[in-house]
Amino acid sequence: MPKPLVIVESPAKARTITKYLGKDFVVESSIGHIRDLPSKASEIPAAYKGEKWARTGVNIEEGFEPLYIIPEAKKKQVNVLKKLLKSASELLLATDEDREGEAIAWHLCEVLAPKVPVRRMVFDEITAKAIRAALENTRDLNLKLVDAQEARRILDRLFGYEVSPLLWRKIGPKLSAGRVQSVATRLVVDRESARMKFHRAEYWDIDATLKLKDGDNGALETRLVELGGKRVAIGKDFDPDNGTLKNADDVHLLDGSAARSAAAILKKATFKVSEINEKPFTQRAYPPFITSTLQQEAGRKLGFTARRTMRAAQSLYENGYITYMRTDSTNLSSQALDAARSQIKELYGAEYLPGAPRSFKSRSKNAQEAHEAIRPAGESFRTPQSVKGDLGEDERRLYDLVWKRTVACQMKDATGQRTSVRIAADAGEHG
Repeated sequence: MPKPLVIVESPAKARTITKYLGKDFVVESSIGHIRDLPSKASEIPAAYKGEKWARTGVNIEEGFEPLYIIPEAKKKQVNVLKKLLKSASELLLATDEDREGEAIAWHLCEVLAPKVPVRRMVFDEITAKAIRAALENTRDLNLKLVDAQEARRILDRLFGYEVSPLLWRKIGPKLSAGRVQSVATRLVVDRESARMKFHRAEYWDIDATLKLKDGDNGALETRLVELGGKRVAIGKDFDPDNGTLKNADDVHLLDGSAARSAAAILKKATFKVSEINEKPFTQRAYPPFITSTLQQEAGRKLGFTARRTMRAAQSLYENGYITYMRTDSTNLSSQALDAARSQIKELYGAEYLPGAPRSFKSRSKNAQEAHEAIRPAGESFRTPQSVKGDLGEDERRLYDLVWKRTVACQMKDATGQRTSVRIAADAGEHG
């Protein structure tokens, strides 16, 4: 009996979805894109080899029309999909709900030319409930997303094919300079230009460890901030272009000799607290992760590169642990808000819950608010401890980061008090 054919991008995603759909469906992977622009001269069809634009695969003379080919490495999988489609009752395209996923679905339709009904199935987490909801709420292909991806791909090709060879000659092999990388290259060049113009300047600090009186074993780490009635110069007081002090009359510049002399005098000085300032503070939780902030935090806290972070996130998503990891929206669904608040109450107590769920607004004007922020998948969050035995080391550490950020963003503001102490040094006859 014919069964619906569900096509996803990756084998891992196919295995996870198969568990939820069961034997009534056939789930297969496209293994990413099945069509692309030619990547080398041998892939250019014979009919186009004489064209000036064939090297880039983009016909710049006819409305930037792309030349798509099926790479040799993908032909075997295309044949597998065609064979499965022949006995299918319908085709469900379950690629990711973003520009790239929409384009993969469109290319599948173009190449497979299905004669059975076609439906687009979208979800941002791989859980039983999300898959069932996606089956019940299919849609047509969104050609605007396809056009957006195609424009990005063409720009990558037109920029990258011209700039990348320069990088290979001047910097190193295998570097890419497409649409995004070209901007990054410009930032690096601008930064290097600023570095070359930079003038070094020398300034010294004086730090002191002060022991407490009355037999107390404690100590206080301090730094000299004022000398002779003037603030001691620090890095921000210098002009980076010429290395001179911006306001030389307002600060006291210490060189090595002056710093050593001052330190010798201060060693014999009597120190006394002259001023104590206490200021209450309130710190609101950070918003849930989007792709860029996840990469930044994983780099800062875990020492992960962006590629390592996304590889672990991809695995977590495909195996049903987190929502889709390529997003620029800080929006959380009502299901996620309920799950976070429920878990806060259960683990930490109702006193840590604000009166209403927190919402966060994306800074980017172009954020796709239909997507969610990156969060633990499902209508109830699994704690890091509960999934510890099921995940690899990178996946476990990244899931812990996502879980903590999601739960924390729905907790009450942190409150506290910051205390600054000003200490005067009495150096006797030395002033």
